[in-house]
Amino acid sequence: MLKIKLLIAFLVLYSFNVSIAQQDSSNTNDEWDWHWKWNESSDWKDFKYWNFDFDNTHPAISLQYGLSSINRHDIQSKFLNPNLIELKLGYIKERDFENSDYIIDHRYKYIYLSNESNKLAGKEAIGSEIAADMWRFGFGRLHGYGYKVGENSAIIPYYSYTLNWSNIDFKYPENQSLINNDDIEKLNLYDKSFRFGTSSEGGVRFKLIENLILDAGYERSVVFQRHLFWKWAGSGLLEAAAQGLLDGFINKIFKSSPAAGPVVNFLLKNALAYGIYELRKDKMNWPFKSEAPITYDQFKFGVTFVF
Repeated sequence: MLKIKLLIAFLVLYSFNVSIAQQDSSNTNDEWDWHWKWNESSDWKDFKYWNFDFDNTHPAISLQYGLSSINRHDIQSKFLNPNLIELKLGYIKERDFENSDYIIDHRYKYIYLSNESNKLAGKEAIGSEIAADMWRFGFGRLHGYGYKVGENSAIIPYYSYTLNWSNIDFKYPENQSLINNDDIEKLNLYDKSFRFGTSSEGGVRFKLIENLILDAGYERSVVFQRHLFWKWAGSGLLEAAAQGLLDGFINKIFKSSPAAGPVVNFLLKNALAYGIYELRKDKMNWPFKSEAPITYDQFKFGVTFVF
């Protein structure tokens, strides 16, 4: 435990130094600061990354529907894949990127509630399939740079990240002899209790008019068997440091080739998130020794109303 704490302390200092170095090489727009750092290079290292400041923002409501799949790599039993429905309430802030006439900086902070169930798909478990009904709530942040295609329209590739809590109710076959007993014991650690988790999502927003946005995205989420704070914090700081270094590289791309910036930001941010997700499928607090989590892969489509 002492070694883990020392490692986390080192990572905090390292992340702070990276942040200072990047801030020294970037310009800050005071008018755009509004109580958080709009420079993406500092977002992951600042508590205000999650601060909901409502000044100069537009309230927004998002409704989403999608397809989902459940997995845990050390469980042999087959899950019945559910569908999902999700509600988000939050605030959107948007501006021209560094006075560009064709690139915008788009940000959306929100709280959300979702349900994933086979009932939404009209499916019933067959044979040894395990059904699951999950309710999840949490808060998240979406960020992307978009291309203007009209006065009030844009195409915005994005990356988002959430912290959440999930309550999963597993439904086993009447004949439980069809299921491995070890699988049941592992799933009972989650059953009907709230578990902490995280998720990341990549997708594209299509801003049709000032007040209407269409969304399409792919989300990958993990539900932890237990919340081991120090190991989770250490794993999270490693991700934050990687994201911070990536932000510095993306800023250089924007300075040299602004037109390529939105696409590069989308690809690199989501590639890093995908890689971290793959590592956490085996160890929920990678690189630290820990159990495998339950994972959800979701394709989501929806609409956002901006007021």
